Formats: sequence, structure tokens, C-alpha cells
Amino acid sequence: MKISKEVITGFITVAAIGLLVAGVNFLKGNSFFGGDEVYYAYFSNSGQLAASSPVTLNGVTIGRVLTVENVPGGDPDRLVKISFNIQDEAIKIPKGSTVEIGSLDLFSKGIMLRFSTDISKGYYKTGDELPGVVASDMMAQVKSYADPISQKLQAMMSSVDKVVTSVSAFWDTTATSELEGSLKEVKIAIKKFGNAADQIEGLVVDERQKLSRILSNVETITINLKKSNENVKAIVGNVKQISDDLVTSDFKGVITNAKNTLASINGVLEQAKTGEGTLGKLLGDETLYNELVKTNQELQNLVNDIQVHPERYIHFSVLGAKTKGVPLTTKEEKKLRNLLDSLPN
Repeated sequence: MKISKEVITGFITVAAIGLLVAGVNFLKGNSFFGGDEVYYAYFSNSGQLAASSPVTLNGVTIGRVLTVENVPGGDPDRLVKISFNIQDEAIKIPKGSTVEIGSLDLFSKGIMLRFSTDISKGYYKTGDELPGVVASDMMAQVKSYADPISQKLQAMMSSVDKVVTSVSAFWDTTATSELEGSLKEVKIAIKKFGNAADQIEGLVVDERQKLSRILSNVETITINLKKSNENVKAIVGNVKQISDDLVTSDFKGVITNAKNTLASINGVLEQAKTGEGTLGKLLGDETLYNELVKTNQELQNLVNDIQVHPERYIHFSVLGAKTKGVPLTTKEEKKLRNLLDSLPN
């Protein structure tokens, strides 16, 4: 059977159209023969993401961005709708995972899937919506780091400018003349220091003999101390012996005797206080005191009576008359008169 050229041309045309459709589909991000799982996510902005951008998981491309659509007038967090596919049928997205728009490198943007570790909630199905997050791009991050550094550099340049201005003002003609005058003063001061050093050297030469005599006297004193070493040792030994004698004295026995004596005196005073013994009776017995007072009074009356009427007690014989009363010898009469004279009136 012979096939006409028209039929062959038709088949070729259909095949070419199919290849063209498949190629366009592939360029859009779908698999060559289609059938990929498609998902959706909403964002506040696209982050300059374009269609056909890669979809990555752990740095590995697993799909492509299909469309980036603007959704005006909606929620501020849902202004951009992005659809993407997953070309690997073995990959399932756990619920709780997120879709993040960010920089894959210095020059390209893409979508990064952040899988959830909890798979107990199940997996997303084709056509489901995933939560989207827009990450800060690399330029924004660099700018956030560079802005503070730039501000510090500007402040530092301002300070350097002030320093340069101050140095320039210092090195004008007036400052130069002042610096020259200061150098002259330094030169004069160095010369004065040199003169002072010469004077000190002369003083040392003049006083060298005196210093030698002083050292000689110190040496003589040291020799005398060395000669007197034995005497000093003897004095120290005597002092030590006296100290030992004082230490070894029977201070304990003396203190014990004194303690016993005080105890005896306390015992006597205690007996006197309680009325015991002769001293206690003398101090505490009022009867003895009263009797002594009475006896003294009677004795005083007797003495007074003898002074007034001595003839009652002493009789003298005149011309051999008979003696009356108690006869007294001359010695006894003299003692009696002395006793009467010594008594107070």
C-alpha cells in the first residue's frame, strides 16, 4: 500500500505540533509529558520571583514555578499567588510545611520548601494551598549589615577631618615660632643639667675625705663592740639568771600562805559577827558593856568622895594619938595621892 505524500506531511505536521506543545510546556516548568503535582501559595509580595524559577528542597531542584499572579484588593498577606509543581512523584509534602521565597545564590531567586518533621497530620494533596513566607533577600541582608558600618565610617571620617584641621592650625607660623622657642628652652635646660652634674661631681671629690673618716669611725666602733662582746654576754647572762631566780621563786607558797591567813581572819570576823568567842561576846554582849559603864561610874563616885572627904579613908595620928581607919605606909600613901592627882576633875 502506497502512502501518499499528503498523509506523510500530515503526520509530520501533527508530530511537530505535539513536540512544540511539549517543548513549550517544558519551558514553562512542567514535565515534558505533563502530569506533575501542582500546589499554590500566597505571599505579601513576589520578592522578584519569576515563572520557571526552581523549586528546591534541601538545595536540590524538585520542581518549577508555574505562574506568579497579582491579587489586588485582598488580604495584605495574600497579594501574590504563586503556583508551582513537584516533578518527583515520590516526594510528598507533610502538612505544616512552608514555602519560602528567597535567594538561591547571588543572582537567582527561587522557592525553598521547609518540610515539617511531624508527619502525623498527613500530606498535602495536589491543588492544596501551602503557607508562604518571603525571606529577606541577600541585598537587604547586606544592607542591614552595611548601614551601621557606613554610619560609623562617616562619623570616623568627620573625626579625622577635625584632627587634620587641628594639625593644620597647629603648624602655622605662630605655632612654628612657639615650637622653636620651646626647643631653645629645652637646650638651655640641658645645659643647666650639665652644670649641675659638674657641681655634684666636685662636691663628691671634696667630701670624699670626710666620707673616708666616717667609714673609719664606723669601723672603730664595730671593733669596740666586738671587744665588748664578752662583757655584753656576761651582762645578758646575769639578767637571765635574775629572771630565772624570779621565775623559780616560791610565789605559789607565798600566795598560799596569804590565802590561808585571809581565810583565818575571815573566820575570826565571822565568829565575831555571830557572837562566838571572846571578841564576839565583847562586841555583841550589851550586859558586859552596861556593867563596865556602871563599874566605871561607881569608881568615879568613889574617887570624887575620896577627894572631897579624904579623912573618911585616911587618918593621921598627931602626938601619938591612936590611929583610926586603914593604916597606910608612906609608899602606899604616895601612890594613892599620885592616883588621885592623875584622875580628871
